[in-house]
Amino acid sequence: MSLKDVVRSMTPGFLLNWNRKRKKNNRNAELAGKHSAGKSITTEDLIQNLQEIGIKPGDSVLVHSSLSRIGHLIDGPKTFVDALIAAVGEEGTVLMPTSPNNVFQLNYIRNTPFFDVLNSPSKTGAITEYFRKLPNAKRSLHPTEPVSAVGKLAEYYTKDHFNQPTPYNKYSPFYRVSEQKGKILYVGVTLSMAGTNLHTLEDAVDFKFPVYYKDEFEIDVIDEKGEKHMVKTKVHNPEYSKKRKCDDLIPLFEANGALSKCKVGEAVTLAVDADKFLAVMIAEYEQNGVTMYTPKGS
Repeated sequence: MSLKDVVRSMTPGFLLNWNRKRKKNNRNAELAGKHSAGKSITTEDLIQNLQEIGIKPGDSVLVHSSLSRIGHLIDGPKTFVDALIAAVGEEGTVLMPTSPNNVFQLNYIRNTPFFDVLNSPSKTGAITEYFRKLPNAKRSLHPTEPVSAVGKLAEYYTKDHFNQPTPYNKYSPFYRVSEQKGKILYVGVTLSMAGTNLHTLEDAVDFKFPVYYKDEFEIDVIDEKGEKHMVKTKVHNPEYSKKRKCDDLIPLFEANGALSKCKVGEAVTLAVDADKFLAVMIAEYEQNGVTMYTPKGS
């Protein structure tokens, strides 16, 4: 665990929240200044960035993002989303996690009576909330980790996520983007902030750590037609969630050609080959016991 992680774990929650708000306000003031100075980023700017980092027509791209890190976008989230859709073209697909949960899954599931696919807001950032509301977006029917998709394979990625016992198994959008040899972009965020695809390992092998909570939970899911379905799901064990050291795996992925660092707008970005990403995780787990909980092996 890094010194930064140790300090964070010892800091009271109210102080962490105060510091996050302070940094957000400072960043918003900085972006407002750039807008006033005529330094806004356009859709065309971002399309060029995406092409330079290897995004091409026909790609499937799963995107995690931080709006403030990208810079001042001339039309806000629309600028970024339009660029992504244009970069992959009519034959491609853009996906974004649109989880309605920003706390431990166990806390969320215990305090949430239902998930409404059309109306439960995304808690994974302003870009994802804009994206899920697009008229042609399809959102998967999983109560804890839904994914929204736009493009040729949107139906394929989202249709079988319904009633899966875990959010990351072979029927999930997270796993299927690897199967389709797609890409994952972490735009202004890191694996520690948005490492959802790391969990595909846990469902792809006989995982030796008890990362799922012992009980299975029932929750109502309301579909696009307003019909209610009771589903069952597992959630992560928060005691293991606290042990994650996701960013410690970045050098391993880089060394194996599964991840590279680049920039989109002003945001430091991790560009990931989804197929290699999963293959490296499985191989390193089976050979050396490497996981996000044991990045040095076990």
